[in-house]
Amino acid sequence: MHMPFRGRLKLLVASLTAVILLTWLYLLAGNLENGRSLLLSPCLSETPEARVLERAVLESRVREMEEENRQIRLQLNQLQGTAGQPADGGNYGNAAWGASADTGPEDVENTAEERANHTECPRSPTVLKCELIHVACVCAGHNASRDVVTLVKSILFHRKNPLHFHFITDAVANQILSSLFQSWMVPSVQVSFYDADELKSEVSWIPNKHYSGIYGLMKLTLTKALPSDLTKVIVLDTDITFATDIAELWAIFRKFTDKQVIGLVENQSDWYLGNLWKNHKPWPALGRGFNTGVILLYLERLRRIGWEQMWRLTAERELMSMLSTSLADQDIFNAFIKQNPVLVHQLPCFWNVQLSDHTRSEQCYTEVSDLKVIHWNSPKKLRVKNKHVEFFRNLYLTFLEYDGNLLRRELFGCPSHATSESVQLQGALEELDEDDQCYDFRRERITVHRVHLYFLQYEYTPTGDDTDVTLVAQLSMDRLQMLEAICKHWEGPISLALYMSDAEAQQFLRYAQASEVLKNRKNVGYHIVYKEGQFYPVNLVRNVALRNANTPYVFLADVDFLPMYGLYDYLRKSVVQLDMANTKKALVVPAFETLRYRLSFPKSKAELLSMLDMGTLYTFRYHVWTKGHAPTNYAKWRTATTPYKVEWEADFEPYVVVKRDCPEYDQRFVGFGWNKVSHIMELDAQGFSELILVVLSADVCEEAEWRAISPGLQTILCWAGMVSAGLGWGESQ
Repeated sequence: MHMPFRGRLKLLVASLTAVILLTWLYLLAGNLENGRSLLLSPCLSETPEARVLERAVLESRVREMEEENRQIRLQLNQLQGTAGQPADGGNYGNAAWGASADTGPEDVENTAEERANHTECPRSPTVLKCELIHVACVCAGHNASRDVVTLVKSILFHRKNPLHFHFITDAVANQILSSLFQSWMVPSVQVSFYDADELKSEVSWIPNKHYSGIYGLMKLTLTKALPSDLTKVIVLDTDITFATDIAELWAIFRKFTDKQVIGLVENQSDWYLGNLWKNHKPWPALGRGFNTGVILLYLERLRRIGWEQMWRLTAERELMSMLSTSLADQDIFNAFIKQNPVLVHQLPCFWNVQLSDHTRSEQCYTEVSDLKVIHWNSPKKLRVKNKHVEFFRNLYLTFLEYDGNLLRRELFGCPSHATSESVQLQGALEELDEDDQCYDFRRERITVHRVHLYFLQYEYTPTGDDTDVTLVAQLSMDRLQMLEAICKHWEGPISLALYMSDAEAQQFLRYAQASEVLKNRKNVGYHIVYKEGQFYPVNLVRNVALRNANTPYVFLADVDFLPMYGLYDYLRKSVVQLDMANTKKALVVPAFETLRYRLSFPKSKAELLSMLDMGTLYTFRYHVWTKGHAPTNYAKWRTATTPYKVEWEADFEPYVVVKRDCPEYDQRFVGFGWNKVSHIMELDAQGFSELILVVLSADVCEEAEWRAISPGLQTILCWAGMVSAGLGWGESQ
């Protein structure tokens, strides 16, 4: 028993010794192969310091393996970049056109090792939770003011941070956008406006062929236009759509080196390569050049290096040979960068996917998730040719028709500076009792509706005699068919407020742009009041149209009415004859109606009376609401030859011509009924005397025909008066 036991013990010791020797030999081989010892001195192996040193040695080995991995990846990326790069031009630096994330410059916080070990996994955002992000935009005119709303929607949809928008605007855009943001009341959003007229002298000396005109050069002046204590800003064109959180773009500022002051995406067409057509001579640029639709501006550093003087010297030098800019500020930015390449930080191309006519942007993305920013930088906009344009267009239309009311959400956890209007609204909401049977009506009265003034191009030149009259009316989507007829009957200025959803507003835009009648009328102001709630705020919508009339006098009508031909000129003459400038008078325009779908307008008062006698025409609402127009005294009107005065009576609701500064409609009335009656009562209470107009001219009218658009539509003719059509909210109310 003793001998076998000792034999087994010897065998076990020999086995352990062999294992130790083999392990030592293996480690020694690794040492000889890689040139660094992994073994520790025997005298140190049992101490705590030895264990720490051993761990450090192992970590060193791991880093060596990662370095080898980095070299392999770097070589692979270079091969892919070379294969994917167009043959007729190269990118600035060694950056490949791909959908990989920006690894940034090699600096203290972003070493070469970190860049090489980058994976497709997105990095955690480096923007603080409640950090304020500044966005600047140049916006001028009616069309740009409409386009910038879609940009803002796309930013608000994805954002998680407070925002401060800085708009460089002309007078038109200032009026439109200030009203829009004030009524939008988006939490954690600040808006500042800067007068573009004060900056024109800075760039007006530069000849520019770009369709954006002088406003296309305004971005050069941002260091002067924006507050001196503003250090960084993201600058965007109005034709931009975001597909991600703008904070990701803001975070790239931290990747700038100490010398970099501008962040740009490379131009994705061959414009600056000069090979688009024969004898094409572009401005100087670095490689393909850079596109200025999306810019990261380090304002503090730009001011420090004397940006204003530097871009001026660059422009003056190049204009001596180029004579003018073709791409506005972009040409000057590129010429500047050509001379100072160290100042630019190249952004990944997915931060500005350019859909121009000669774009190569499809090399910039492989999947939908690669897209960050879409830039419609062709004059053709949505009609640009691109094999993926349908996808891009649908993404754009999503925000175009998106309900802006849904973007009023609060950023929880971030303090927000409340405006006086929002504080007042919140106080009114807290006073409401949800158990009150009239809660819905009381809630509607304090609802703040978004308002977009002058949705389409508007031009008006005041008359010199201060007698001009604006037709004021409101309508909803079901009354669009009346607009062309009204424009044919009334040649004077018109102020229309349209109660619509975001999607309906775009349908109206397409309708107006396709109508030969409407697109040729520039003196019609269309003001969108966006839908919210279940009731039709008829008097609020009327007040929007009334406030934005630009003439001394207004004709308060309804969209269902067709004025007689020549009524505009007749009212202007009546304003003078009745001395309305120095008296408080309301001119009542008698209204008539017909149930016929086709009707020839009467050419004279005698013909009108004949049609009344034959039953072709009726006095307005005689069979529905006689009291509404009974005080007009149609029997007296038949024989009258001059205007006559009438007294106010209960339920009187005529259509009147008054001064523009007349009392507004009572906005507590919503839906149908009594809303116009209360306004006429207010006019009488404030001392307005009511005069009935009489039209005598036999040649005022031309033969005219008006067709109802749909069955059941009630036609109402106006002879020194007007008409209502059909049922619904657009009906005379």
